[in-house]
Amino acid sequence: MSSALKIYALFIGSALLMFGGGLQGLLLSVRGAEEQFSLLALGLIGTGWSVGFVAGSITVPMLVQRVGHIRAFSIMAAIGTVTILLNLLWVNDVGWIVLRAFSGFCFAGAAMIVESWLNEVADNRSRGTIFSVYVTINMAASTIGQLAMSITGTGGYVPFVVGAIAFICAILPSAMTSTPQPRPLKSARLDVRLLYKTSPLAVIASFSCGMANGTFGTLAPVYGYQTGLDAAGIALLFSVTAILGALAQIPAGRLSDKMDRRLVIVFLSGGAAVIGLLTVLISTAGLLSGGSVLTYILFALYGLTAYPLYAIAVAHANDFAKDGEFARVAGGMLLILGVGLAIGPIIASWVMQNVAPVGLFIVTATFHGALAVTAFLRMKVRPVRDAKGRVRFRAMNAEKGVTPGSVDLDPRSEETQENLPRTAATSRPHEADIIVPEPLNPTVIVEDIPKTVKKPAKAEKPKTETAPADQPSSDKTADKDVQE
Repeated sequence: MSSALKIYALFIGSALLMFGGGLQGLLLSVRGAEEQFSLLALGLIGTGWSVGFVAGSITVPMLVQRVGHIRAFSIMAAIGTVTILLNLLWVNDVGWIVLRAFSGFCFAGAAMIVESWLNEVADNRSRGTIFSVYVTINMAASTIGQLAMSITGTGGYVPFVVGAIAFICAILPSAMTSTPQPRPLKSARLDVRLLYKTSPLAVIASFSCGMANGTFGTLAPVYGYQTGLDAAGIALLFSVTAILGALAQIPAGRLSDKMDRRLVIVFLSGGAAVIGLLTVLISTAGLLSGGSVLTYILFALYGLTAYPLYAIAVAHANDFAKDGEFARVAGGMLLILGVGLAIGPIIASWVMQNVAPVGLFIVTATFHGALAVTAFLRMKVRPVRDAKGRVRFRAMNAEKGVTPGSVDLDPRSEETQENLPRTAATSRPHEADIIVPEPLNPTVIVEDIPKTVKKPAKAEKPKTETAPADQPSSDKTADKDVQE
């Protein structure tokens, strides 16, 4: 913990960054709905963020190598501040889509710089503590940012200015810290091919989580608005979902360390699919209103089941990775997750536009159900790793806070893992190799008697059985062999 306290300035900067990001993400969805943006435009706003985030994860390391960490972080925070202020000055659907891409780019770059800095000061003993504190702070700050909308509201300029203040203040801790700047950032290692060879289930899991999380994070506020919730109600609804999702990560992850992770994925994704279908059925029956207690319960249960899935999928993929491949496998999952985050809101917006607002949960239930079926089928193909061969579970931000810097900071990237074959194992046991030793003594083979006669220790004539009358030569041959 002492190592974590020494870099409190970086934690403060990260917290301010996540506070502004949590507030901005929820604000744009609700304010866009109030401004009568189409559902397609609202979905594309989420897509723009994801595209910018992936682009930032790939290109920001080159900027850091050119100007250094502090200057690059200042650039990211400054552009992020300008972006959220332009959201206030330029209230237009197309404008917000473009600006949201810049916001995702800056957020990915700033988060990578902070994580790189934390990774530089962490050693093998403190890495686990630093990573846990960092993830906890990020989740808490993002939730507080969402709750802040219940105070600022969505009208006027106040929520945009509060978000801009948080972004610009995030520069101060890193600029004032005495911690030496770390080495240049490494380029993002996004290896989808290696990921598929390591675990086909991981590809399905990361894409399904991206589709569901991108859909839910972007359009669930719109669903809340269309069902009659005000800004405070929507903020509380999302906070309940995030808190339950964060609390569920550690118990679900520890359970997956003790049993087949795929079984945990089956139950969690299946539960999320059932909750989505229940929400659709109850809403269709007219029993679900915006501010009802049942709505909060369903959203809380959704967070409880859906949010731990991605972290467990990362752990499962790396159970089968070879030594030194953690970062490349997790990087491949980031790329697939980003693709899902980009596509999900577009599909869900079309469904909500042509079916009903509750069509949001038709999309989440579809992909969670597909993940549950895939995980169940994979259990029949590949045996479970034993506890000694697994990597440890670590909680991860379930929605949009994972970058390649998070992967490098993760203590599992330093663990030594067993080298495993790439081919998927089957459930049948392996055939044992039979080693036949060379005979040490001559043997006598007598027909109809399956026994082996070894050379006696002392030179005394052994007793031999009388051969049948029709085989007189066998007895003589046997006597001769024994006497020799």
